[in-house]
Amino acid sequence: MIVPPDSTVRIPTGSAQADSSAFIREVYARLGEKKIDFERFSAKIKVDFTASDGKKNEVNAFVRILKDSAIWISINAALGIEAFRVLITPDSVKVMDKLNKEAKIRSLSFLQEITNIPFDFNTVQNILVGNPVFLDSNIQSYSTTPDQVSLLYIGSWFKNLLTVSNPQFLVLSSKIDDLNTSRNRTCAVTYSNYEVKDGRYFSTFRNLTLAEKKKLDIKLDFKQYSFNEALSFPFNVPKNYSVN
Repeated sequence: MIVPPDSTVRIPTGSAQADSSAFIREVYARLGEKKIDFERFSAKIKVDFTASDGKKNEVNAFVRILKDSAIWISINAALGIEAFRVLITPDSVKVMDKLNKEAKIRSLSFLQEITNIPFDFNTVQNILVGNPVFLDSNIQSYSTTPDQVSLLYIGSWFKNLLTVSNPQFLVLSSKIDDLNTSRNRTCAVTYSNYEVKDGRYFSTFRNLTLAEKKKLDIKLDFKQYSFNEALSFPFNVPKNYSVN
């Protein structure tokens, strides 16, 4: 891809605080321009995950998202049999275990309990769509190389080091670390294999590593995806299921 010379963010040559602040504002604005905007999203994802005991698993996940309202996930195990169906809303997580005929209804904090990371609805939505996570305009510092820019944001509970390409401003990685060093919670997300579809740059491969006392590696390989097509979100718990 040929990029016009003036599309590269100008790296400050002086040490003045004003230059650094202007540089951070410009990078943040460019990231906003590249953010994927949508109303509906669907995808078929090959998911490989490795637990702390080294056991590897592979499933196919079918994802549907109604922006800011619902994330619907159908997880198929061997032979294409649907094993789980999940519905995440801004305030709840519902899980249907079709193999054991059970259903669970939990508050959104359930996501944090199973990942040990402060995941909320917006974070999960951004990870699946490919937008930056935990990005805030209150960026404390930055570093640069000839082809990358890294931004450091420090919040109340964690810090996030976001690295993007320059000049395309595509997200390459996000490294989240707990400020409480005694807990040592971390979450690392990498984005690769970008392609352009309908004017959107979309990462078709993501790698997530979640760790505290145990480690979980998750690979998301997007086989199909589309934006703004008509979608349904069926989630009807059969009467013979136990609900807890």
